[in-house]
Amino acid sequence: MKPSSETKSQAESLREQIRHHNYQYHALDDPEIPDAAYDRLMRELLALEEKYPDLVTPDSPTQRVGDAPVSSFETVQHELPMLSLGNAFSPEELNEFHSRVLDRLEMDAGSTLQYAAEPKLDGAAVSLLYEDGVLVRGATRGDGTNGEDITHNVRTIESIPLRLMGSGYPRRLEVRGEVFMPKAGFDAYNENAREAGTKAFVNPRNAAAGSLRQLDPKLTAERPLDMYAYSVGISDGANLPDHHSEILNRFQEWGIKVCPERRVVDGVNGCLEFYEDIGSRRDALPYEIDGVVYKVDSLRLQEELGFVSRAPRWAVAHKFPAQEEMTEVAAVEFQVGRTGAVTPVARLKPVFVGGVTVSNATLHNIDELHRKDVRVGDTVIVRRAGDVIPEVASVITGRRPKGTRRVQLPTACPVCGSRVAREEGETVARCTGGLFCAAQRAEALKHFVSRRALDIEGFGAKLIEQLVLSDRLQTPANIFQLTMEELSALDRMGEKSASNLIDSIEASKTTTLTRFLFALGIREVGESTAASLASHFGKLKSVVAASDEELQAVPDVGPVVAARIRSFFDEQHNIDVISTLRELGVSWPESEPLAPSDDGPLSGKTFVITGTLPSMTRDEAKERIQLAGGKVTGSVSGKTDYLLAGEKAGSKLTKAEKLGVEVLDEAALLSLI
Repeated sequence: MKPSSETKSQAESLREQIRHHNYQYHALDDPEIPDAAYDRLMRELLALEEKYPDLVTPDSPTQRVGDAPVSSFETVQHELPMLSLGNAFSPEELNEFHSRVLDRLEMDAGSTLQYAAEPKLDGAAVSLLYEDGVLVRGATRGDGTNGEDITHNVRTIESIPLRLMGSGYPRRLEVRGEVFMPKAGFDAYNENAREAGTKAFVNPRNAAAGSLRQLDPKLTAERPLDMYAYSVGISDGANLPDHHSEILNRFQEWGIKVCPERRVVDGVNGCLEFYEDIGSRRDALPYEIDGVVYKVDSLRLQEELGFVSRAPRWAVAHKFPAQEEMTEVAAVEFQVGRTGAVTPVARLKPVFVGGVTVSNATLHNIDELHRKDVRVGDTVIVRRAGDVIPEVASVITGRRPKGTRRVQLPTACPVCGSRVAREEGETVARCTGGLFCAAQRAEALKHFVSRRALDIEGFGAKLIEQLVLSDRLQTPANIFQLTMEELSALDRMGEKSASNLIDSIEASKTTTLTRFLFALGIREVGESTAASLASHFGKLKSVVAASDEELQAVPDVGPVVAARIRSFFDEQHNIDVISTLRELGVSWPESEPLAPSDDGPLSGKTFVITGTLPSMTRDEAKERIQLAGGKVTGSVSGKTDYLLAGEKAGSKLTKAEKLGVEVLDEAALLSLI
């Protein structure tokens, strides 16, 4: 079938768009659209060219990976092209790939075929050339045929061996892998960048790609990069194993890092099981991934299957649902939180991203809104990862309609009409209405009954809003004055539900000082600070009576937090509410304040605690450190003596290692004590 002129124009338009985005991504390292949007353009062009073979041209983006690399690096021509992979976005497409493999190998549908499966890391592909076991060259993938010489940068990555270990490796060996920035390193780097007032990275993938393209290797050395090898390119002078998985095992023997999550699986069902398993653990992995890669494990079968123009027939990438998508901003509204914080929220044209439909995204604060310059009518990239609240990552200014206007902070609270004020030096603007503002009252009460505070089961947000709207709930004390009769008379609240809620309210009266302090909703007093106050003072009356200086003697409490606490307890209406709560039966066990040893084994030493410890909670570890004379703070700095690290230690561990802070495990701490 011959394509019409309209179809030809459509194909050429798609090619131009793809070339543009290839240039933005590869040459300028400044992508304008998320991967999912790029994939759709490519799939649309592929579908047209498959339907109309006459449309295929030698320079079509479907016939090669990308466009030319930037000219500031020396060009490296790959002896074997670094091809991209075909994509599968559903179990059905994976089954189609598997069927094509079996057909080409002339195997029955029920035949067992083994695949090497591993996570698809979200980083930058590189080629490492070793001669006689010594690293002689590193290169980017570039357009698949030509890349950039980045030897000076890959040498700075500690996980890449400069000389291979052991023996038996080929005289010339090209290792291909993915350079990436671990999540903890990414978070720590961005935290330091924000503190220094420099530009932070958008995501770990861009961080890795941008780090490899620094002209000064000292800049790359400052970035927390890592690498996992995923395949071999050229190999001269020795025989490698005849299975892909065994080659990766051999790499590991030679000191080359490979992904620990790799596995050999049987058939398409084994692939899908691996995909589900990795997907369920995705957010807990220490690095970003955007899917899974399956490769026919046998090299003999790989050779038999061969290649198409731009990808091997024996491998496929099974992508996760997109975590970034494009959509339009329908409106920008301002919400009021329990502390009066006035926060901008983007109302979006609904879009499916990260496995859910998203119609709202946070803009954090007015400074962030202005920095990104989000306007009503803009086309934006929305990001969602795991359970993280969706956010507007960036604006595609090239699609901005004419006549849009910069969004301004409201001068009056959108809920109660009170003045909106912004303290000097703060990024957050706040409503000055206090408990007069129904939004603050409702949010404060939702916090008070939440699981980590008083933990009143069954007291949902809608019920609180209903009772606040009717003015039945004005302070937390009113919760304990509710009756069975009035609750059962409310909409969608029968006698059984009302009875259960009354029981939950009664049970919540017995709590802990830590929970009660946290439930009060004092600004800057989170769970950790509440626990520190409780263990330091032992009794509520001691906290209420403490001076600024006495409060600042508590670990994690500085001048700002001390001022917030003092301001809260200086308000008579807050003291009255607490007194009423005590009269209504809210109670907790109290204790004598901690008496740290002035000459204990940890006297004068400052600790930070991170991760999950084997046999004690962080609060228990903190108490032991304090009783032994040590001090516990919340963040790692040059003044930190020790970092106590358990499992799943995050950015604090990275920062401690960078600063040369000694890292202890639980056993080492107990030994010191």
